[in-house]
Amino acid sequence: MTDRDRLLTLLRERSLRRGDFVLASGARSSYYIDARLTTMSGEGQRLIGRLGLDALDRAGWRPAALGGLTLGADPVAYAVAHAAALADRRLDAFTVRKEPKDHGTGRLIEGNMTPGSDVVVVEDVVTTGGSALRAIEAIEREGGRVLGVLAVVERDAAGRRRLEEAGHPLVALCTAEELLEGS
Repeated sequence: MTDRDRLLTLLRERSLRRGDFVLASGARSSYYIDARLTTMSGEGQRLIGRLGLDALDRAGWRPAALGGLTLGADPVAYAVAHAAALADRRLDAFTVRKEPKDHGTGRLIEGNMTPGSDVVVVEDVVTTGGSALRAIEAIEREGGRVLGVLAVVERDAAGRRRLEEAGHPLVALCTAEELLEGS
């Protein structure tokens, strides 16, 4: 079984739920993907790290760092950065807070993103693209150059369209359609 096939299986087993759900966008859905149950697992970390690093290479992206809006993006960024380190490549991670801290440095972006650096925004699941766009806005305000968006799951093509219309290509490790087909 390939790493990608195993990731699909893991997402189906751990993260895909059927029922009646209200999504963050307010839309109703007959299924929900809680990717954190996969992205925060040891096996999920291993698979996402390797597949994510490969996806960056296939896209031709050479970022200095990657990260996105906390909480969904965090384990994805750490997994890919760790896979890069195992391959003797330098790739750092960062987190974009939802709100700036009210103490300390008061930063919105924590970790290893510096002004002028090329970065990739990561997401666990892209539906509308709103979380990625929010992260992109914060990153660009801090001087980062966004190469594109890497997602574990692309839930809806509307998110891809919205990101691409804003000038940010999306690369996804899999789609919700693929998860549903095999469930």
